Amino acid sequence: MKTAAAFLLFLLASFPVLSQEQSFDDWVAELRTEAAALGISEATLEALDDLEEPLPRVLELDSSQPEFVQTFTRYLGLRVTDRQVERGQQLLREHGALLEEVRQRYGVQPQYLAAFWAIESNFGSNTGGFSVLQALATLAYDPRRAEFFRSQMLTALQIIDDGHISADSMSGSWAGAMGQLQFMPSVFYQHGVDGDGDGRIDIWNSLPDIFNSAANFLSKSGWKGDERWGREVLLPSDFDFALAGTNTRKSLQEWRDIGLLQTSGAPIPVADMQGSVVIPAGAQGPAFLTYDNFRTTRVYNTPIFYALTVGHLADRFAGGPPIQRMPENEQAMSIAQVQELQELLNGLGFDSGEPDGRVGSRTRSAIRAYQEQQGLPMDSYASISLLEALRS
Repeated sequence: MKTAAAFLLFLLASFPVLSQEQSFDDWVAELRTEAAALGISEATLEALDDLEEPLPRVLELDSSQPEFVQTFTRYLGLRVTDRQVERGQQLLREHGALLEEVRQRYGVQPQYLAAFWAIESNFGSNTGGFSVLQALATLAYDPRRAEFFRSQMLTALQIIDDGHISADSMSGSWAGAMGQLQFMPSVFYQHGVDGDGDGRIDIWNSLPDIFNSAANFLSKSGWKGDERWGREVLLPSDFDFALAGTNTRKSLQEWRDIGLLQTSGAPIPVADMQGSVVIPAGAQGPAFLTYDNFRTTRVYNTPIFYALTVGHLADRFAGGPPIQRMPENEQAMSIAQVQELQELLNGLGFDSGEPDGRVGSRTRSAIRAYQEQQGLPMDSYASISLLEALRS
């Protein structure tokens, strides 16, 4: 790739932040000047002439807030089905030779690559229908996260200029995530691999490029090819839920001494590894002992639900069983109910921050403090029953 692009993020700091009142045409003109200064060719910059006004649909999706907080049961159920498992197993057999070559090169086991592929784009069938340049321009012109998306826009132009994809073919999600991997342009630029040796990195159509790029990203992010992501476990009846969460890490021997068991009832295996207990549906739901590869999965995509689903789907592809202790009736809370919960916690002196309907770390800390005061299991889980207790 061109030398200028290697200094892209550094050079961005030298350009002024654009005013929200600037017209879109003037914004595009300044972007063109900036991109030209970075060495992007005039032929590539002609793609900017095709940009339309900011897309309302992109802004709508970026600003939309769901009516309900998604539960782990719902999240997992949409992504891990018997049909999806069968499809993944079929594709693992079909592309076994290629995936084994990738495993030997990067150390990422095939079932995990298939799980990322499944969740990111449904095995390539749903990569988003937006022009990446148009989506990124819309979000970069909007002042809320202008700097981040401006840098992504410039990187996307550099990718086009390097000959990997044409502007017309660069499709992706409304947020600018591209191809079957849903890479942002910066991730493509740093970790994309020409797996088929044709001189281009094509994460839209080339499976060698797709699998090698994903494995390279995971490997560079810390993936360990001789370890699994984690496992479902049974907690002892006297488990201290203050130990749950990714901030607490203990050796497997320590967790075994605390009383964690495999779902079969056998003691957990012991190796020179550390893990964290994660309880995505509260004390009444399943518990997972998660390892370093779980943390690496969160480099790819941060949410806890996402990382658990990738790991579990990979296990299912490899013949593992469904999760044993899924809650039968996990109730979703509405955004308004979460706001009410936050207001009640604040009113009792448990600081959950500005009530916004989002269960973040501050809200979870406030819930845990309340639970500790009340002698309840400190699982930090926002639930209808907790809200009813606060109301009373």
